[in-house]
Amino acid sequence: MAMRPVNVNIKALDDSAIGRFWAEALGWGTSSEAPGVTHVEPGGGFVWPDPVAVCVDVVTVPEPKSSAKNRVHLDLATTSATHQAELVERLRALGATPVDLGQGDVPWTVLADPEGNEFCVLEPREVFRDTGPIAMVVVDCADPRAMARFWGEATDWTLHEVTDDYARLRSSQGVGPYVEFFRTPDGKTAPDRVHLDLLPYPGADQTAEAARLKGLGAVPLDLGQGAVPWTCLVDPEGHEFCVLAPPR
Repeated sequence: MAMRPVNVNIKALDDSAIGRFWAEALGWGTSSEAPGVTHVEPGGGFVWPDPVAVCVDVVTVPEPKSSAKNRVHLDLATTSATHQAELVERLRALGATPVDLGQGDVPWTVLADPEGNEFCVLEPREVFRDTGPIAMVVVDCADPRAMARFWGEATDWTLHEVTDDYARLRSSQGVGPYVEFFRTPDGKTAPDRVHLDLLPYPGADQTAEAARLKGLGAVPLDLGQGAVPWTCLVDPEGHEFCVLAPPR
C-alpha cells in the first residue's frame, strides 16, 4: 500500500505565532492537540486527514532558523494580478518580509514568514486554478527524475510532468496542491526546517510502510526524537520526512 502527503511540517520558535500567520495567509483555521504544536487546516467542517488536502503543522523547537535557504517551501496560488498584489500586501502587513534569493526579474514574489521561512506568491497560472491557496510544495533537489521515481513509489500520487529541471506530482484524484521537485545547485547544509509528513491509509501498517520506503532508498533518521509515534526518515537526497501513525 502507498501513502499520501498530509502535512507540511514547519519548525518554529513560536508555533502559535507562526501558526496564526499561516492561517491568515491561507484563509484557514488553527487547532492544537498538544502544547507546542499548531495545526493549520481548512475550515468549513474539514476533517483531518483528508485524502487530498495538505495541511500545515507548526512545531516549536528551541533553535532559530539558520541563514541557509529552506530546501522545502510553499508556493501560494492567486487568481489575478490584482489578487496577487493584494495578497502580497496583506502578507507583508502580517509580518512577511521580501527576500532576495537572486531570483531577478520574475513574475512571482518571494517573501519570508516572520521567522524567515521562505515562500512564493505566484502570478496567476491556469494550472493552479483549482489547487486551493497552496499551489505547490516545492522541494529543492539535484535530480528531479530520481526524486519523482522515489516519491511516486512512496505515495499514491500521480506524476504530471517530469523534465531535467522539475517534476510534479499531484493527488491521483486530480485535485489539491502539487508537490514539485525543482533542480537547484545547492545541497543540504543544515537540518531541514520544513518537511513533509506522510500518512498511511487506514488499515495499513506503519512499520511495513517504513520498511517499504527503506527498500526504495530511504534511510532512518535519529534526531534525538526518542519514543514517538512517527518514524523519521530521509529520502535518497537527504530530505527529512516523517511517516505518521495511521488513523484508527
